[in-house]
Amino acid sequence: MSWEPTIEAFGRHLRGERGLSDHTVRAYLSDVRQLAAALGPRSRPERTRPDDVRAFLAERHASLAPTTLGRKLASLRCFFRYLVREGERAADPSLGIPTPRAPKRLPSPIPVDDCQHLMDGAPEEEGPAALRDRAMAELLYGAGLRVGELVALDVRDVDLHRGDVRVWGKGGKERVVPLPSVAREALRAWLDPRRGRGVLSEPLFTSLRTRKGESPRRLGARDVRRRLARRARAASLGGRVHPHRLRHSYATHLLDMGTDLRAIQELLGHASLSTTQKYTAVSAEHLMRVYDEAHPRAKARRGRGSETR
Repeated sequence: MSWEPTIEAFGRHLRGERGLSDHTVRAYLSDVRQLAAALGPRSRPERTRPDDVRAFLAERHASLAPTTLGRKLASLRCFFRYLVREGERAADPSLGIPTPRAPKRLPSPIPVDDCQHLMDGAPEEEGPAALRDRAMAELLYGAGLRVGELVALDVRDVDLHRGDVRVWGKGGKERVVPLPSVAREALRAWLDPRRGRGVLSEPLFTSLRTRKGESPRRLGARDVRRRLARRARAASLGGRVHPHRLRHSYATHLLDMGTDLRAIQELLGHASLSTTQKYTAVSAEHLMRVYDEAHPRAKARRGRGSETR
């Protein structure tokens, strides 16, 4: 059993049976191919030993972040467990290898006022590009979508009458997310049939330039990141603004307004509540900052401390 045909079959399994995104599949296959290259042309997937996997990860320990090492270990585990299920191996050689401990990083939400400026955009911006970019921003922040979910949407996935959007999340899981009125208005402006848009089977967000006789190109994740960064610069926002940060902002602002954590989990499409719970720490930090800046006793305490120093 050689590596490349096995890796290609593994890729078909990830796409067809697991329903993983193209981005995730590429990352998993790349990690397995790196292991194959490290072991050399005479190696075989069925003969890979636990020491081989440990050595592969150890060689990269100094140069890669713990999160990246953890991703590579997850890729290899998925690959070898696939081989075990297929009867090509008796055991998983990655079994028992501990996942590298990564430092916990809290999400960094954008302040509410800055989100408002981002949604509004620059006053002088107008035309199809501005309508499309605003609709994308409103969906990212107003529905908390992942960028991969956003670019996969077709026109038929949006129901402006009912006010929701059908989303296919990780693992091919479907969820329906309500849309705020401003997001519906932005989508309605972008899908104006007078501009030839709104065909149900077409991608929701497309390029504006097309070659003669060709259909508009579906925008990719890189296109969205670039257009969002451009919109953030036009709104004079500091810091890095990217789609996932808008998703963080969506969840944190909902929590600040008293939304139940279970409801936020459903809206975000998280498989586990523990993934959603990280936003409680962000919200608690926000409340402490508000208290320190606004409460008279907090101000008095700071004043006494400055006098003693």
